[in-house]
Amino acid sequence: MQVLPLSGSFGIEVRDIDLSRNFTEAEFDVIHRLFVDHKLVCFKDQSLSAADQIAFSRRFGPLEVHVLTQYNHPDYPEIFRLSNRVVDGKPMGISDGGSYWHSDLAFQVQPAKATILNALEIPSEGGDTLFIDMEAAYNALSDEWKARLEGLRAIHRYRPRATTDGQTTQVKMTEEQKQKTPDVDHPLIRTNPDTGRKAIFAHPGMTVEVVGLDKAESDEILEFLFAHTIQPQFRYDFCWSPGDVVMWDNRSTMHSATTRDLPAGQHRTLYRTTVQGERPI
Repeated sequence: MQVLPLSGSFGIEVRDIDLSRNFTEAEFDVIHRLFVDHKLVCFKDQSLSAADQIAFSRRFGPLEVHVLTQYNHPDYPEIFRLSNRVVDGKPMGISDGGSYWHSDLAFQVQPAKATILNALEIPSEGGDTLFIDMEAAYNALSDEWKARLEGLRAIHRYRPRATTDGQTTQVKMTEEQKQKTPDVDHPLIRTNPDTGRKAIFAHPGMTVEVVGLDKAESDEILEFLFAHTIQPQFRYDFCWSPGDVVMWDNRSTMHSATTRDLPAGQHRTLYRTTVQGERPI
């Protein structure tokens, strides 16, 4: 197994490993430690089947079934399909899923621990996934801001909407799906239970207000955090290749897809599994 940095700040690339094999506990412990320590891991040159992806993902914990069931794999509901392909007149997957800054399933009481994306089909250009190191963003806060944010909680909402920087998604939710995704509140600063490290947990695509504050002060805090976290020094843009399997820690990062710049006639298909996390503290 060869481990190389993805960037100068966070993330690694792992080569010479086959994720379809049955790892021993000791071997898996090494993989889990790489994930926890580096927050973003790309396993190169994989050829995982849907069953292989689910088996590997389950080593990290129970898997979620996404509320947008129309995009789940028909045989493996734990797999959420991200694709701009249309088969027999129906979308194979969600074409613009996650095209805004967010942390996966932050709209749930127990947001995601890990997301694992398996690249089946990648266009010749475009379709990068952008990542933010939210631990580094927290560490860069002034002591005054850290003190001000300590103990504050914010509302997270899963609704299709344009964000302040113009990001949006075209997904349509049924009334039943909306009822299954009520607002939840989480701490603005959360602690990763695997590392004890703190991270900002506020995302332009889902975090809508700070609990217990008037609108002016809530807006001030969130606007500051949104602008602070997306600064270039905290960001890494990942360029996909076919066969990449990429996983990240949603407790310590946020991300955004870029699905509007795909060349005409080219396709992007990724299978996603999501590992259930704990309630943030």
